[in-house]
Amino acid sequence: MSAGPLVIEVICTCCLAAFLLHRYGDLRKQNILTTLTTFIAWYFSFLIIFVLPLDVSSTFYRQCFKDKATKILTTTPKSSNITTTADRNTSTTPASSTPALQIFSQVHDSPCEIPLSHVPENVLPTLWQVVYWTSQLLTWIILPLMQSYSTAGDFTVAGKIKTALIENAIYYGSYLLIFGVCLIYVVAKADLQVDAERLKVIGITASNTWGLFLLILLLGYGLVEVPRSVYNSCKKGFVLSKTYFKISKLSTDKTEADEALEDVLDEIKKVSEKIKYNHPLRKHVDTILLKCPETMRHSVKQNNDDYEDYNRSSVDIPNEKTLVRLHKRVIRDSQNHHRTHAQWNSLMQKAIDLEDVEKNEQSATRKFQRSQHSTSALPAFVRIVYTPLVEWYWRCKVYFWLMRVCGILLAIVTFMVVWSECLFFVKDPVLSLFAIFINAAKHNYDYVFIELSSILIIAYLCFCAYYSVFQIRILNLYYIAPHHQTDEFSLMFTGMMLCRLTPPMCLNFLGLIHLDSHITKEDNLEETSYTQIMGHMDVISFISDGFNIYFPMILVLLCICTFFSLGSRILHFLGVQQFIGDDDMTQELVDEGRQIVQREKRSRDRKHDSAERRREWTERFGTTSQSSDRIIGSRADRERERETLARSPDDNDKTELLKEAEPIDYTGELPSTTDPFSDFSQGYQRTSSLRSSRFSSKTSSAPPRGIFDDV
Repeated sequence: MSAGPLVIEVICTCCLAAFLLHRYGDLRKQNILTTLTTFIAWYFSFLIIFVLPLDVSSTFYRQCFKDKATKILTTTPKSSNITTTADRNTSTTPASSTPALQIFSQVHDSPCEIPLSHVPENVLPTLWQVVYWTSQLLTWIILPLMQSYSTAGDFTVAGKIKTALIENAIYYGSYLLIFGVCLIYVVAKADLQVDAERLKVIGITASNTWGLFLLILLLGYGLVEVPRSVYNSCKKGFVLSKTYFKISKLSTDKTEADEALEDVLDEIKKVSEKIKYNHPLRKHVDTILLKCPETMRHSVKQNNDDYEDYNRSSVDIPNEKTLVRLHKRVIRDSQNHHRTHAQWNSLMQKAIDLEDVEKNEQSATRKFQRSQHSTSALPAFVRIVYTPLVEWYWRCKVYFWLMRVCGILLAIVTFMVVWSECLFFVKDPVLSLFAIFINAAKHNYDYVFIELSSILIIAYLCFCAYYSVFQIRILNLYYIAPHHQTDEFSLMFTGMMLCRLTPPMCLNFLGLIHLDSHITKEDNLEETSYTQIMGHMDVISFISDGFNIYFPMILVLLCICTFFSLGSRILHFLGVQQFIGDDDMTQELVDEGRQIVQREKRSRDRKHDSAERRREWTERFGTTSQSSDRIIGSRADRERERETLARSPDDNDKTELLKEAEPIDYTGELPSTTDPFSDFSQGYQRTSSLRSSRFSSKTSSAPPRGIFDDV
């Protein structure tokens, strides 16, 4: 008996959760409450996955101990009478020597091996109580409220909480609906009484029913798509074409996100010009400006003119509700803008790396050469071992074969999962493949195999389920991006899904290996400490005997539909762009994505050449390059301002071209034409009209737009 393995797993799981949170989140910018709650949600969910196998091995040890005691009890009466008679005749046995004590000593002398990870019996139940109820509190109350609170546009804490409660009414409603149905069923049955313990079981039943329903739907997609994606990655050109397709599809979302952010920034600029510094709502405008890009905040006037009274144009000043809606739009559009640009950069870098691999495959020197567009620089100590020769063999030869083998192995594991999910309730003969393997290891006291295989099975189920979550992307509200590019909303969403799906997934795994007495119908079956905390849901028979056993069989139908890409083909038929290999529209989007990547490369080349020229100028002229830096910097600032700031809805393409026109040099020599003054007069008229239009746009406000202005 040693607590060493449990302590090591607790520490390693903590380090894993901290590392992932650091990799995907930005700890310096995000709120401390977001970091803390997300870390606890990830940590406790991972803890269930890695500690449950230790509970399984300890359960098998207790089961062995219990079976030995039962076997000895069945053969005890005759031998105990003989022993007792002999002891009475000799009068040498103490009075405390009883058959029960002899049975106890024989059980302890039995050949049941104790697992290295075995801990006292009160440790795991206490751990599961803390982990389960904390994760349930996070997934159903704290994290949903924090998500809505972070995107609420109200300017007070009470207003944000009220908005969060209203937005989460649908989630709480679905949970309370299941809970209410279960409670009515229990009350309607005459042989059941409602007490605190049964209410707790009803709550756990409702949570696990919701989680199991969502889990099976996600597994139906992930169990097929994960092996297929891994195997298709070994096909040369397939991954690159799919990346081109994603880039082409994302370019539309990126453009829409940029335009939406520009529109809302333009509205903020107009509101800031209307609400002066001495208006009571000015503090709300300043709060909204803090959510805007830095270039936008610098461009907005501070409106500190004390001679202008804010009551003069009170008719046009927006009210607080308008500012709340505007604040919420800024938060939503900023998150959408950040998300699309993070995905854009990730896909663009992936396409460039795949193109490098495609070019290096035909290299005669067998040394991997990166293009100047690649930004995946490795540390110096890694480059000592990971030389260009090793990189060429790994990325051009070994990687493809490794992915092919992994894809085949994962397909075999998927078949085992689907087979076991459909037949795990059959006890005699045992048809669940995982139950067969685990039971064979149990008879051989191979606890290491039991723990490792359990971790791998649960981890694979988790990966397939969470892969489906982030591939489907309902309404594109969340995403996961490395290099600190994931926003707070998506981090909290991942923690919420982990806490919601992990408990029913682990209960489902215990059913697959026949460690649930309600499924196997064995009275003498020893159960895990985790099952004792979660309960059997025997209070509600139609869920315990029907839904939890037969609903997983729908996994076969979902896997078949995913294998033949039925959902993608239906969406493609309805006009939603999907990657279908044998389709003309798909090929057009692939070609468009390839052109987008080439344009991005040329843009990066221009930036690189500009930086090189600036560096050469600095090396050649030294301090005199400050003027050139100012010129180049001012041009770059103007370009960034033009990209970030919104175009006024009153401006059209003509005024935009006039703003970008170069000033006319009237001191220069006029070109020789038939009418030498015509060009001069036209240029003067254009310049004067441009100045008058700019002056009028600053001094007067345009009338509000109507609903037919865009027609």
